[in-house]
Amino acid sequence: MKQKLSLVTLGVADLAAARLFYEDVLGLVPAAETNESVAFYDMGGAWLGLFGWEALAVDAQVAPEGSGFRGVTLAHNEPSREAVDVLFAELRERGVEIKKEPEEVFWGGYSGYFVDPNGHLWEVAYNPFMDLT
Repeated sequence: MKQKLSLVTLGVADLAAARLFYEDVLGLVPAAETNESVAFYDMGGAWLGLFGWEALAVDAQVAPEGSGFRGVTLAHNEPSREAVDVLFAELRERGVEIKKEPEEVFWGGYSGYFVDPNGHLWEVAYNPFMDLT
């Protein structure tokens, strides 16, 4: 039986610019299935897809207008508080917009948020209660 695959697809205004951000800034490696219309990244158990904002709205049969908080955040976990701080320092050096500096949070972890060029929020966290290895 074929293994199930989870995929999160983000609508992007400019696929080439989004690819530069995800590949050059975040260091993701495009999968072989990537082409001029869509980009895919294997994230170790789930995949990330980038697809034109308007085309994704047409595919889902919804209006493409919308801004502000979308009710969704994406997350990346690091093995320590120090690793979170190192990643934020690298993001800052690359000119990435930081929405919330890393800090201790109510649930006992440590996290902060940055935003990609299309307004998608990413949380970077250290969760001392979860073994993510």
